[in-house]
Amino acid sequence: MKQGSRILNEAFYTRTDVVTIARELLGKVLVTNVNGVVTSGKIVETEAYSYLEQACHAYMNRNTKRTSTLFKQGGTSYVYLCYGIHKLFNVVTNREGIAEAVLVRGIEPLDNVESMMYRRGFEKPGYQLTSGPGKLTQALGIDMNHNESTLYMETIRIEDRGYQVKSEDIEISARIGVAYAKEDALLPWRFNVKGNPWVSKGFNNYNFS
Repeated sequence: MKQGSRILNEAFYTRTDVVTIARELLGKVLVTNVNGVVTSGKIVETEAYSYLEQACHAYMNRNTKRTSTLFKQGGTSYVYLCYGIHKLFNVVTNREGIAEAVLVRGIEPLDNVESMMYRRGFEKPGYQLTSGPGKLTQALGIDMNHNESTLYMETIRIEDRGYQVKSEDIEISARIGVAYAKEDALLPWRFNVKGNPWVSKGFNNYNFS
């Protein structure tokens, strides 16, 4: 762990406001240690999800084999397969039994970029390396085996390294790719660092900043 950094603890994740947590994860550092290879990136884009709204996999407390992880205590990783291809990484929040989570959509590469490039098949660095939820998991070595991991452990953790993201530097908008959620698709639950080139380029008409 980098000098001066601290691992986010249980108290950070078990708070009851998933939207606040999604916003406060901006600037934190997602770190993985997979097969002894440590890689990391600064979180620059997030989305909040709650059982109370239709975009969430556990809407109306739908508890299935796939969604059961969402009901774990905050500080657990929820990794799921999207379109049968992409592994997406989410941070479970709130207390056990309440299904809420934050999807990490984009990170700015920090440590061991060469290994991240190798995993992604890149010959040279570029913004496409981690500018999307499926891209960043591949770069960090996150797969379905990391579902239900505890985020205070060595394999996957989130650190506070002192990076500050000011309110005026945060862009707030509707989430991407959830049109099926009807009116809930318009909730202003997506947060990203304005102008950061590692933010995903998903199409979005609704900006609330």
